[in-house]
This record gives sequence, C-alpha cells and structure tokens, in this order.
Amino acid sequence: MQRRTLIQAFGGAAATLGAPSLFAQEWPNAPVRIIVGFPPGGGTDALARVVAQKLTVMWNQQVIVENKGGVAGVLAAEYVAQQPSDGSTLLMAHINSHALAPSLQPKLRYSVERHFVPIVMVGVTPNLLIAHPGQSAKTVPEIVALCKAEPGKVSFGSAGQGSAQHLALEMFKLQAKVDAIHVPYKGSGPLLTDLMGGQIQYSFETMTAATPHVKSGKVLGVAQTRAKRAKGHPTVPTMQEQGFPGFEATTWYGLVGPGKLPTPIAQKINHDVNTILAMPDVQERLDTYGAEDGGGSSEKFAQFIRSEITKWAKVVKEGNVKVDS
Repeated sequence: MQRRTLIQAFGGAAATLGAPSLFAQEWPNAPVRIIVGFPPGGGTDALARVVAQKLTVMWNQQVIVENKGGVAGVLAAEYVAQQPSDGSTLLMAHINSHALAPSLQPKLRYSVERHFVPIVMVGVTPNLLIAHPGQSAKTVPEIVALCKAEPGKVSFGSAGQGSAQHLALEMFKLQAKVDAIHVPYKGSGPLLTDLMGGQIQYSFETMTAATPHVKSGKVLGVAQTRAKRAKGHPTVPTMQEQGFPGFEATTWYGLVGPGKLPTPIAQKINHDVNTILAMPDVQERLDTYGAEDGGGSSEKFAQFIRSEITKWAKVVKEGNVKVDS
C-alpha cells in the first residue's frame, strides 16, 4: 500500500508540472531498446519485460528487451554508455553495474555519475537463499554448521563475479565466519538450471528469478535478505530471524540512459514508468517477485544509487573482496 500511495502521489505531482515539451511528445518515433546485462530467465530480464510490454502499448511503439550478458551486467553497461543519447537505447541498471562494480573493478570503463542519467527506480527485492531440495541442511543454522563441518567444500552459485549474489555470499561468510566455494555463472538462468540439477548446492539468488522455482517446488526457499518478509514469500523467514541481525543484501533495478540523454525524454520515461508501476496488474506481478519501493523521481533514484555505492564499497574493503579483472 505504501508503494501505491507514493507512486500515485508522484504521478499526481508530475501531472501538475504542465504538458511535456514538444520534443518529448514527438519521442519515441522509432523502436526503443532496453538492454539487460544478463541472459533471459533472470530477475533483471523479467522486470524489464514487464515494463517493456506496457511501454509498447502506451507509446504505440515497439520497446524491445535485448540481452547482453557478461561480467555480472558490466558489459551491458559499457555498451549503453557508448550509445547515442537520443533515447533509442536504455539500460535496465542493476546493483551489479551501478553500485558494486565501481569498487570491485578499478579498470571499469565507465563512470556511473558521468556516463549515465538515472531515470526511474523499478524495484528493490530481497535475495532468497535457496537450496536444491535434496540438500540435508535446509535452515540457515544448518547451512552454517555444514560449512563449518566441510570448510571450503559447500558450493554457492552466483550470476557472476562481483554480482549481488556474490556479495551477499561474502557478507554471509564474514558474519557466519565460514568458508565456502563461490561458483560464478553468466547470469541467473544458467545458475538456476545447475542448482535445480544438483550441480551446486545453494545460492543467494534474486527473489525475482528464484520465485517461480520456489513456488513450483523445484528449489527450496531457506531465507530472505531484507529486514521484513516480502509479501510474495510470507512463509520464508529472514536471515535476521535465523540468527543474523542486520543482514540486508538487496538487489535493485532501474532504468537509466546514456549520459547526455535530454531531460525532456528522461522526464517522459519517468512519468510513464511511474504510471505503469501503479497499475494493479503490474503491482501484483511485482509483489509476487518481492519487488518493492519502485517509482519516484529521477533525483530520488540518483541519490539511492550514490548511497548504494558508498555502502558496498565499505563491504568490499572490509571483506577484502577481489574479482578477476
């Protein structure tokens, strides 16, 4: 309810600012691409397709989701940073590319601040600690005990080195004082395939990507990583409830454009996506995925990104987290 109220309030405020400029009214006059930095089947892809489908109808113009996986979303961000700033190419930005990479990858070929224009937050989700159903350790205390009994042998998959899942694992290892094997993949889709097949044991997967498989019983939901339980998983306890006070490792998604994206286009996209996020059928889907706190102004999204960069830089430093260049 709080998200709905905030989005509706913002939409009402935006409407009072007057009609969009002629420039924005004429745009888009060609198909628009939303670039996703992961293969199909992951959380970023799922939310991008929800937004793209609605924008296609709203704009009477095709909005295409294009997947460019690699380096935990960084390759897609590098690509979009180099595209024309005419609104034809947008990025579904992700915690990996816009909050973790700046501290994990010193040779990053883009600046989050200089090369991108934040447009709108789409959603913040908990991660879900998930397990292959055949695992004997099915609670967080049991997994901790297993990691201590078999140090360096228990496997946790992630969507790639430097991904949100990887950093959630590093936070877990620090707080639990355990060692475990990190197995990076090129996205959530292949990770989930291997976890369901028993090739890996656990993952701090995005709730968006994990939810359909948890609901179907193909994987087990062990814990979620926000302070409160998400609406879509009322029976899955939080990490905090299982002995890890203050454990909060989220994944978030939002639209950004190349660094010189004209303000009128950014404002139009912001306004229209806020309208979409307030639609009851979209809210229902987002609730299922555990995606909350979407919508609001571009400035609010920009401030959130800055705070996330600061937060995770501290975790990377304290955990001495390294990834291959």
